[in-house]
Parts: sequence; C-alpha cells; structure tokens
Amino acid sequence: MEERTFDPDGVGVANGSYFGLPFEPEEAELVLISAPWDVTVSYGAGTAYAPDAIIEASTQLDFHDPLAPGAWRRGIATADVDYTLQEQSQRLRGDAERVIDHLEGGGNPDDDSVIRKIRRVNEGCRAMNANIEAQASRWLDAGRLVGLVGGDHSTPYGLLRALGARHASFGILHVDAHCDLREAYEGFEYSHASIMYNVLRDIPQVTRIVQVGVRDFSEGEARLAAATERVVMFDDLTLAGASFRGETWDAQCRKIVAALPAEVYVSFDIDGLTFDNCPHTGTPVTGGLTFNEAVWLLKTLADSGRRIIGFDMVEVCPSPEERIDAITGARMLWKLCGLTLESNQQSNKK
Repeated sequence: MEERTFDPDGVGVANGSYFGLPFEPEEAELVLISAPWDVTVSYGAGTAYAPDAIIEASTQLDFHDPLAPGAWRRGIATADVDYTLQEQSQRLRGDAERVIDHLEGGGNPDDDSVIRKIRRVNEGCRAMNANIEAQASRWLDAGRLVGLVGGDHSTPYGLLRALGARHASFGILHVDAHCDLREAYEGFEYSHASIMYNVLRDIPQVTRIVQVGVRDFSEGEARLAAATERVVMFDDLTLAGASFRGETWDAQCRKIVAALPAEVYVSFDIDGLTFDNCPHTGTPVTGGLTFNEAVWLLKTLADSGRRIIGFDMVEVCPSPEERIDAITGARMLWKLCGLTLESNQQSNKK
C-alpha cells in the first residue's frame, strides 16, 4: 500500500509492518529493526516471537496521539526482519537451557561439556550483536532514527554500540524491574541480565544510566550501582515511598529526567511495568510502574528539550492464550515512536 492511499482512520492493514504503516525505510524518519532472539533468558522463554506478535497486535491501534499529534506522518518504517536470528536463537537456546539446568542443579560450572556450550552461546551472541550493529549502522548512516524491538534485553547491545560510535556522549533512561548489571550471568557474557554491565564496560560514550522502577537485583549489582556516578537508581520502593509521602508522580518524573544529559537513549523492558501489563514476560516481578506512569515519564523526557536518539522495547513474551503482553508492547512502542519523533522535532527547532 502506498502512502497516498493509506487511510489512518480505516481498518488496520496487516502488511507485515509495525502499525500497518505504509512507509519504506528509505523514506521514513524512524526505522524499527527487530531482534527475534532469547537465547540466554534464565526463567521464561518466548521473547524471540515478540516482533511478529507486536506487529500483529499493532494493527489494532488507532493513530491519534495527543502527546505527539501527527508525528507518525514523518515516517515510521519497518526494516526487514532477519529470521536467521530466530533460527539461530532456537538452536542455541537448547545449549543455554542445558547449562542453566546444570547450574541450577548444583552442577560444576567447570565441566568440559558446560564450558563448550557456554562458548557456543557466547560466540552466537557476539554474532547476533554484530548483526544488529550492522543493521543499525546502515540506517543511522542514512540519517534515520533507529528503534529496536526485541527479543530479550541482550538484543540492544549492537544498537547501543552503533550509537556510541556516532555520538560523543549520551545517557540511557532504563525502565526495568532489574538492574541488568551482572557480569556474564550464568557464564553468558551477553546475557539479558548483563546488558547494562556490558554498556558500562564497553561504551564509554554512555555517561549516565538512570534506572527507573528496578526492584529485583543482587547485592553485587547494588554495590556496582553505588560505586559509579554513571549509574543513578530510582528504585521502585523509593519511588513508592515518595508517593506515600505526598510527592506527585510529575515531580518525581522531573527529578528522574534532570539526572539525564541532553541526548538520551530509552531502554524499555516491559517488566518495568506492573504485572497486569505483562503477565507472561520472562522474569516478572511484582510492583512496577503503571502504563500511564511510564508514558508520563517519557512525555516529561520529551518535553524537557532533551533529544531521544534511539530506543528499544524488549522482553515482551507473547502468549497464545492471552494477547495482553503483545497489546501492551505495541502501545508502548507507539508512544516511544511518537515521543522520539516529537523530541527530535523540538530539538531541530532550537
């Protein structure tokens, strides 16, 4: 379907693109790349199927957004999904599951068979990272904004590397139930639980990671976060406590955003939301932000004059019985797209 024949008030079009939009990446301002990958998930698998599920759910969405009216008309395009990633994920997932089962059963992590499996998984994850970085670099070099739809939370690493090569400095707004600051969790260097550790280690251009809604993390992660000025934590209990004492969510959002630099990447793990929004996500945790609280935080970020340079939407785990996870993911993705475009329009006017 061509743009001139596209009816935004009509029936959602199942054309294989997010939101059924008619744009090609070569003409759009924002390109969405997909990462159907969940090799290292340590509890519930299935996020590798999220891109297709979100595409399907997104065609049921109406386009008017009062927070970013008409922003979609500047072009939100879907890059071709590389399904070889999903095939490789399925192959390596078996190795990862055997390692996890072995370790959870008290097995020796130095067993030769375990070491070989971990090596295969790590090699495969490095190849996935290179694939995503190459995809992102192609569209960044063409002047496009890039967002990523996972997949588990390990998948944005390549996009963040690509942004690090093109920006002198930027911050990350990290919405999540977990800190993801573990080093090589379960032996997997590029684990979903290690993404922010790897960013601190490998991407010095990231000067600040502001973590919001985190509520399930290890003592080691807490020590690491406290030991570096590059991490600022607004944990779930602290946010709730401020609310109990009468501080408005708007005021808290302004404090969170104030901790971020002028250019910001948003890393949005769906499990940062309350459990009712994502009951099938891989590692669900009680507590969290409501959908509207998260949207208000993103709005506050865009309204602050900061520029959103990219984002990810990860850890959506679709269920054949219930569609709520994909529905939530599609609608949060829509907000991320619109507010990213809005923040760049505001930045260009300065």
